[in-house]
Amino acid sequence: MAGNEILISLIVSTRGRTTPLERLFESFVAQEYKNFEVIVVDQNLDNCLDPLFAGQRWPFPLRRIRTPQESGLSRGRNKGWQYAQGEMIVFPDDDCWYPSWFLARGIAQLEATGADFLSGRAADQEGNSINGRFEKVPQPIDRDNVWTTGIEWTIFFKRAALAKVGGFNPEIGIGASTPWQSCEGQDIMLRALSQRLHGYYDPSIYGHHDSFDIEAESGIQGKGRKYGRGVGHVLRVHKYGFLSALKWIGRPMFGSLLFFVRGKIKHVQYYRNVAIGRFEGWSGWVIGAR
Repeated sequence: MAGNEILISLIVSTRGRTTPLERLFESFVAQEYKNFEVIVVDQNLDNCLDPLFAGQRWPFPLRRIRTPQESGLSRGRNKGWQYAQGEMIVFPDDDCWYPSWFLARGIAQLEATGADFLSGRAADQEGNSINGRFEKVPQPIDRDNVWTTGIEWTIFFKRAALAKVGGFNPEIGIGASTPWQSCEGQDIMLRALSQRLHGYYDPSIYGHHDSFDIEAESGIQGKGRKYGRGVGHVLRVHKYGFLSALKWIGRPMFGSLLFFVRGKIKHVQYYRNVAIGRFEGWSGWVIGAR
């Protein structure tokens, strides 16, 4: 099947953002690959997104699904892809954006590798990795490297693969009703691997996102703990052993010590909170409020 014949469905779940969506949509307009549709799952309680959908502003097929009674990024993504027509499905975050070659390169690499899903990484405008550790060379995805070979808003899924795993776990990810506020991408890839589906990581596939600013960002300490809980929870439910948990809990603790020596107190606090959150998620013993 020729690449130009394949329809890609882009599913955007959103709540509480307007300007970043404009940036994301502009990056859709700039895509070299044009055979795609956009489905927005709008979880806002008000009509703040009305101007975005006014008239015939965008040159691509666009559908809006209002679900103000629901919340949670994973829940919204699951709602959206049920309406998708595409053979390939991607789940952009509402505050990310993509290079003009993103869809074309992604679908070409997915076809070339024969994988059921293809993942990439988060990068700044210069293509440098941000907001996490990512492998530097292309490789098949497995249980060992799944933590450093992708982020959910750069994953291309074949529709059949997504259907086989049943989409995202609605109890994991930002806005979920549980303490597990991150790592839905690793969870869905691990479930896909357990179904004998094949994943491939290519660092030449990347999207853009604002970098975490530990020194300046409001609420970053709480975010570190919430995101840490998600990592720990996924480690636990996918039956990673004590040594794996020790590695992922110990890594931010070691980072905290390094930043203490350098006198970067906010970094010390952030990485300490990440470690605490990972322990809470792995142990299932959540200390204090979500």
